[in-house]
Amino acid sequence: MEDQTITIYDVAREAGVSMATVSRVVNGNQNVKEVTRRKVLDVIDRLDYRPNAVARGLASKKTTTVGVVIPDIANSYFASLARGIDDIATMYKYNIVIANSDGFGDKEINVVNTLLAKQVDGLVYLAHDLSDKIRAEFSRTRTPIVLAGTVDQENQIPSVNIDYTQAAKEVTMRLAEGNMKVALVSGPMVHAINGKERLTGYQAGLFESGHDFSEALVFETNYSYTDGLKLAERVKSSGATAAFVTDDEVAVGLLNGLTGSGVKVPEEFEIITANNSVITEFTRPSLSSIEQPLYDLGAVSMRLLTKMMSKEEIEEKRVILPHGFVKRGSSR
Repeated sequence: MEDQTITIYDVAREAGVSMATVSRVVNGNQNVKEVTRRKVLDVIDRLDYRPNAVARGLASKKTTTVGVVIPDIANSYFASLARGIDDIATMYKYNIVIANSDGFGDKEINVVNTLLAKQVDGLVYLAHDLSDKIRAEFSRTRTPIVLAGTVDQENQIPSVNIDYTQAAKEVTMRLAEGNMKVALVSGPMVHAINGKERLTGYQAGLFESGHDFSEALVFETNYSYTDGLKLAERVKSSGATAAFVTDDEVAVGLLNGLTGSGVKVPEEFEIITANNSVITEFTRPSLSSIEQPLYDLGAVSMRLLTKMMSKEEIEEKRVILPHGFVKRGSSR
């Protein structure tokens, strides 16, 4: 038998009722006789009818779908945020469509435009940075957008983050208590979250601890385990005896690179990482970390988006959630 899409018309004809009645049954409207409801549900089951969300969206101007743009779904930091987004979306009866952008400019723009073309009701955007090109795309759409774990230096787009500057300052001071040379191992400095927020905090932490800032102790890298591993020898050669690392996977790579070359952590070298994703507990020694409420970052961003989609008044566009510190085996 030729495969054909079953429509609401087919269900109505088979059940001997109007399309309006089928629609009421599908949407849970109570104004349908039980015998009729049962008959329609039996036909829906037999024909394997699935309501067309796009067609319903055209009628209601809503698709009950939210797009979520993530630079790397395999990174446990972003995966934890996505879980928070999904749980709140489900609570408010929205479906989410996750798109992996790989963190590259052109692909990010294509992914955003593809989701907007699908008529999503809203967008949660997770990224290492907010580029001018992406900002331009956002300014052209009326679709509500919330940034999660992403800094907007111009504070134009609603966002949910922690205070990255204060967190970086606190851990730098903690490391500087027992070390003369504290390195900053960071993702690309062109990203505002690193080059402005975290670098500022790192410098302030050194200053308040009585240490001078040295560019020779700032190491810029990409966000991956391999990059951290490759960086270990350079960090070791710099004379640094501690490092604040802005990405957990990079921190794991740095840890393994150092211990592999005979450096004892934390006795000879201390490491504190930034995100407290699940991988911080998998290493030996386990990694001390800034404690970010990863699940809450996702959940609060999705709740903020639901308010925007239902045109509720937003009290605060820039939400800052509290952070903490978890001491584990990589620091004294």
